[in-house]
Amino acid sequence: MDVSTYVLLSHEQALRRRLDVTANNMANSNTVGFKREQPLFHEYVEQTKEAPVEDAKKTSYVLDYGAVHDTSQGAFQATGNPLDVMIDGPGYLNVETAEGGVAYTRAGFIKILETGELATSGGQRILGANGRPIVVPADQKATVTIASDGTVMTRTGEVGRIAVTSFADENMVSPRGDGMMTGTGGTALTQVQTRLRIGGIEASNVQPIVETTAMVEILRSYQTSQRMSESLSEMRKSAIGRLGRIN
Repeated sequence: MDVSTYVLLSHEQALRRRLDVTANNMANSNTVGFKREQPLFHEYVEQTKEAPVEDAKKTSYVLDYGAVHDTSQGAFQATGNPLDVMIDGPGYLNVETAEGGVAYTRAGFIKILETGELATSGGQRILGANGRPIVVPADQKATVTIASDGTVMTRTGEVGRIAVTSFADENMVSPRGDGMMTGTGGTALTQVQTRLRIGGIEASNVQPIVETTAMVEILRSYQTSQRMSESLSEMRKSAIGRLGRIN
C-alpha cells in the first residue's frame, strides 16, 4: 500500500472509534449517572527528506488518544425513594468493591441491606466519610433520613455521613466495566462542600438526538473516505495501464 492508503486507513480507524463511542453513549442514554464520552485524537506527522514536491514531505495520520468524559450534570429524576440521592455538582459516591477496594459512582439508588448497611442498587456497600460502611441499627431502618450534606440520621441521631470524592482532573477517572469507575488523585469533600439532592437520581447526560446526528455524520465521512479510496484505486489502475502501453 502507498502513503495515501495508509492515511485513509488511519482516518477510517478514527471513524470506527468515533462510531464505537457514539454507540456506547446511545446504549447508556438511560443509565443513571452515565457521563457521555467523547473520543480524543492526536495528529501524528511523519516527515521524509525526499519527495516530488515540498508539501509531500509531511504526511499526517490520525492516532487514537483515548476518550474524555462530558462532566456536565444530568437532569434530576424524582424516584419517590427518600434514600435516593443525586450529587449536585462534581464528585462521586464511594462504594466498596468485592476486592475490598474503593470504586466510584454517580448512580444514587440507595437501599438498606439486611445487615443494616447502606448499599447501591447492585448491593455494593456505600462508604462513609470515615472510609467504612454506614450501618443502620436494625430497629431504626424505618426512620433513616439523608440530609443534603450527606449526613445519615435515624431517630436516635447521626449514624454516619456519605462520602463524596471529587477529582480535579476527570481524566484520572475511568470506567471499570461494571457501572463503576476507578480513579486516582481524588479529594474527599467536606461536610460543607457536599451537596446532595434527596428523593431522586441523576439521569444520563446523553442527548439521543445529538448522538444520532453524530452517527449520520460518521457514516457520511466513511462514505466519503470510501469514494476517495476507490478514486485512488482507479488512478493507480489507469497509471499502470498507461505504463504498459509505453513502447
